[in-house]
Parts: sequence; structure tokens; C-alpha cells
Amino acid sequence: MSEIVVKEKEIVIPGQLLAKGMDTFPASGSYREKEDIFSGRVGVVYIDGRAIKVIPLSGAYMPKVGDVIIAKVIDITMSGWRVETNSAYSAMLPLKDATSEYIQRGADLSSYYAIGDHVVCKITNVTSQKLVDVAMRDPGLKKLSGGRIFSVNTNKVPRIIGKKGSMVSMIKQATGCRIVVGQNGLVWIQGETDNEFIAVDTIKKIEKESHISGLTNRIKEYLEERTQKKLEGVEENELHTKA
Repeated sequence: MSEIVVKEKEIVIPGQLLAKGMDTFPASGSYREKEDIFSGRVGVVYIDGRAIKVIPLSGAYMPKVGDVIIAKVIDITMSGWRVETNSAYSAMLPLKDATSEYIQRGADLSSYYAIGDHVVCKITNVTSQKLVDVAMRDPGLKKLSGGRIFSVNTNKVPRIIGKKGSMVSMIKQATGCRIVVGQNGLVWIQGETDNEFIAVDTIKKIEKESHISGLTNRIKEYLEERTQKKLEGVEENELHTKA
């Protein structure tokens, strides 16, 4: 029989005992020694069935195929645009994947995306040498105009988004803001100025308190207090998600 000796969402340190026995197995951030499982990092414990993992409290973003990110255009070349991914690695947005429009040879590429523009794009390829390609041909991938962009801990992005987008939907409902949360830890918000501030403050609160139980109820109450608006159809079990 296995025994888990830590609690869900408990903060642990490297080498701390998490579980005893062979019925539980280590996942990301944990490791086994003989019949015991230990934490391999400073982070928050999550239990997923028989697996126990430790999500780091902080860490840099590593590009992964399929991630939808917010990126900044930093260079324009003959073959496309180079974008910053909020990581140690930039990415290439090729002409063929940049838009559904036909781009003529010799066209002014800055008329599509200029240096300094931010775009929502999807990572399509990451090589072993960390050469990254992105594309913008799927629905919802676009250039961002107006609003504000700020960064959050990438490890907190799943909690900010919520299960099936439920947490961020609650913020949209309360503030009326348009919000895009990139999996690389960049967030775009556009709305009335006061509501933008409320949305930013709410996301920062989620980031800070994501490891504390009862988060959804606290965020719901916080939004209702800040906006003086009653939020309907928000339930803790509906919005709970694991990072």
C-alpha cells in the first residue's frame, strides 16, 4: 500500500518526502528512490490519480509545439518575421504561415506586421537545436491592437485560464474586457481603462494565490466587490483546474 505524506497544493522543497510505497508513481518534478517518492524542486504538489507531480513556483518558458503564445515582432527578413517568444529562443514566422492572404514578391512586409507589433501565434515546430517556427493561420490567431500586455509566471497560466477557459471567462464576464492568455506567460487585455486595471489586478491575484485552496470563490468575491456586479453560474467545482 502507498501513503501520500503531503497535501494537495502543499509547497515542498527539493528532497522532501512526498509518498511511500509502489502504488504511487512520480511525475514531473518528483523522483523515486527505492519505494519512496521525493520532490525534485521547490514547487506545489498536485496529485493526478496515482501520479504525484511538483509544479515549480517559478521558471522560464520553454517553447512547445502546439502552444498558443503572444509574441513580439523583432525583425523582418526576406522570408518572414522573427518574433520574441518570452523565452531564451526567438521564433520564425514564415510568409506562407503568416496570413491567409497571398503576399506578393517584394511586398512591404511591415504593412502586415511591423517591428514592435504583438501577435497571437501557434508554435508549429521546435528542433533539437531549439529553432522555433510559429504560424498564424488558425482561427483566433491575429495581430493585437491597443490594450496592454504584461507578463505572469508561465507555471500559473493553466490556473489563470481555468478548466476549459472558465477562470478567464469569469474575468471577461465581470470586466467586459477582451483577454488573451499566452502559454508563454504574456497576457493581453483590452477594455475600458478602469476595467483593464481590475482585470490585471485579478490575474495578478490568481498568480499570487494559485496554490491556496478556495481560489475560485475568492476570485469571484473579489470581482464582485471590485465591479459591483453579481456573477451568475460560477461554481467552484466547475472552475477548478490543475496546473
